[in-house]
Amino acid sequence: MRLFSCTIDSTTVIPAEPPMDTHLSSPLETVLHRIQPGTLKSNIPRIELHVDQGQESENACQYRAMACFILQGSKRVSFGDKVLRYEASHYLVSALDLPLMGQVYSDAQQRPYVALTLVLDPVLLNELILSMPVSSDGGSSEFGLSTAPMTRELEDVLARALVLMGRPQDVPVLAPLLERELLYRLLSGPHGKLLRQIASAKGPLPKVRKAIGWIGQNFDRSFKVEDVGVACGMSRASLNRSFREITGLSPLQYQKQLRLLEARRLLIGGEHNVSGAAFAVGYESSSQFSRDYLRHFEATPSEDLRRTVHANSGV
Repeated sequence: MRLFSCTIDSTTVIPAEPPMDTHLSSPLETVLHRIQPGTLKSNIPRIELHVDQGQESENACQYRAMACFILQGSKRVSFGDKVLRYEASHYLVSALDLPLMGQVYSDAQQRPYVALTLVLDPVLLNELILSMPVSSDGGSSEFGLSTAPMTRELEDVLARALVLMGRPQDVPVLAPLLERELLYRLLSGPHGKLLRQIASAKGPLPKVRKAIGWIGQNFDRSFKVEDVGVACGMSRASLNRSFREITGLSPLQYQKQLRLLEARRLLIGGEHNVSGAAFAVGYESSSQFSRDYLRHFEATPSEDLRRTVHANSGV
């Protein structure tokens, strides 16, 4: 079954929360002045640019193993009971495929939200790690979603990435060099340990990533935690402990979140009514689905659908 995907709406709306100020270096600010809302594509492999005037409500999105750099505006993401909000001159690293609820905001001057995302390549990460001094980081796992402030060196690389997007003739030669430099700066920063875990075949993170992949393929059917453990090579106790440490959820809670977010996508897309969406994602009872939906989204499916349609219409 196909999962939901993250979409960016470039319609101008009023942010639901107070905007944050931005503090970026002059070279990056200079490049940002040329960016227009709606620019979403990049000719650089694994890099995307997102521009948005702001959103009135949260949207479901599927994070991959990636880094998201906020260049202007701010963003709020929630996963389970965890909420992260980060602003311009900060970035987020996701070590896993995580189903999130996200909302973006323009800045204090009503300039659009601008973010650059980089999908992390484990092979390239490992090549860089092998060429760098051995890290003294411990082997324990950490939560798979984390934020940090950008350094001047990171901002400089990002400014050059934005310039390179406008020079397609230079991309074949310069893009690989830029990606390596960007990953090097990330590895040298506070997320170095987390990035090393992404590239490593050792420790609990690779197995949890495998468990997440298996759940993603089977979330619309009933299964036991033992089934997931067999698929990723972990005992029930070890899987539950490591999965919760890294994602903040148990495997079955993660499955429920996938089901609810996919059902929400189906409802908003008009593909199913409430009962149809519930059964499509694996619920056997539409009333149980509505109760879970209310707990997760703080609105019934029908209320949430009306609210979302109203927000998207700009009325």
